[in-house]
Parts: sequence; structure tokens; C-alpha cells
Amino acid sequence: MEQMTPVLVITPHPDDAEGGAGGTIARWARQGRKVVLVVCTNGDKGTSDRSMKPEDLARLREEEQRQAAAVLGISEVVFLRFPDQGLEDCSEFREKLVRQIRLHRPETVVTIDPYRRYIRHRDHFVCGRVTLDAVFPGARDHLSYPAHLQEGLEPHNVREIYLWSSEEPDAFLDISETFSIKMDALYCHASQMKRPRAEREAATRLRYAEVGKKAGVALAEPFKRLELNR
Repeated sequence: MEQMTPVLVITPHPDDAEGGAGGTIARWARQGRKVVLVVCTNGDKGTSDRSMKPEDLARLREEEQRQAAAVLGISEVVFLRFPDQGLEDCSEFREKLVRQIRLHRPETVVTIDPYRRYIRHRDHFVCGRVTLDAVFPGARDHLSYPAHLQEGLEPHNVREIYLWSSEEPDAFLDISETFSIKMDALYCHASQMKRPRAEREAATRLRYAEVGKKAGVALAEPFKRLELNR
């Protein structure tokens, strides 16, 4: 996993990737891996401020995401701009993700685990599920979205997937050196971060310290890792 290979991170909303995988993203970027972030929705419903217009919130959250990506060292941010709470398990969405996989040709794809039980944000479920379908078999099979071939986008086999927010994590990645970067990036999303940073940071550090014990490191982020046969 220390190879300098591309990473594609697919997040339902602005700020989800920072919360779930920000320390790992920052670590990979600092190792020299190219990290591309695909943001599926515009986050235009993520506020309790009744004076905020959805279009203004979407613009604000996009700018916050750009700032956070710069902090993490992400090379490129792709905004799909589906409406918040509007992701659907459909060919249109799947094609857009297959396109990004074929374009960037990542060894590693990172997204949210779709299988949180009971209460879950529907965008989270749909993003995770459609990402998995886009990786396999969508991006692999040349007859899936054959118009891509005419554009020079060849099929691509992803080697591994990391799922954050999994209820059954089995991979614990060291973020001891990048925890503060993760928090810096998370707090670029000022429209969402209502809890005082010092309070949240202390609680988050304690949680990742417990995860770190599983890997024998100070701090770690938990994931479900899937390895694909090529």
C-alpha cells in the first residue's frame, strides 16, 4: 500500500470524506500518491439557517470543499452537483462514476460503506452502493457504456476499495502524523462545523486512539477493505 499509485475518493457530500478518511487521504498525498476527489452532491440542504438560499449554500459548500482539498493535498476535485438528498441508483449516476474511474485509472477507490443499518442518510447508501457497482462490473467491462471507448476511455480494473463508516472495519490505517491536517480540512467546512473545534478534536482524538490500538499506532482511521481479483 505504500506504492505511489492513484487514489479516487468518492464522497456523497462536501465534508464526508474529510470526516471519514481525511487523515488517510492526507497521508497518501504526502507519500506522493495522486488523489482525486469526486463530490457527488452539492450539499444544498445542509443547513438549519432558514435565511440561506439553497443555491447560495451550494456555492459556499463548493468553495469550502476546494479549501479542504487543498489542505489535504488532493490533486483534483470533481463536482457532479447532484442535489442534496437527490442521489439515485440509476444509469446516469453510475455512468458518471464509471467515467471518473476510467479517466483517472485508480488502484484504490475510497468511499462510504453503504450498509449502515437502520438510520442512514439515503445519499450515503446510494453513493456507496453505486460506487461499488461502478467499480465492478461497470468500469471493467468494455460493453458497459461503450461510448466511452469512442472517447478513448478504456476499461479499468480497480485493485482495492476502502469503505469508511463501516460497521465491520478490518483495516486500520495510521494517521498519527496527519490527524491535525484532517481536522484542519474538516474545519474548512465552516458551514457544517458547529461544534467548537477543541471539543470535537479532543473527542475525535480519543476515538481514533482506540482504533489505533488495533494497529499498534497512536491514531488510526477504520475501514472495510475489499480486494478485487483482476
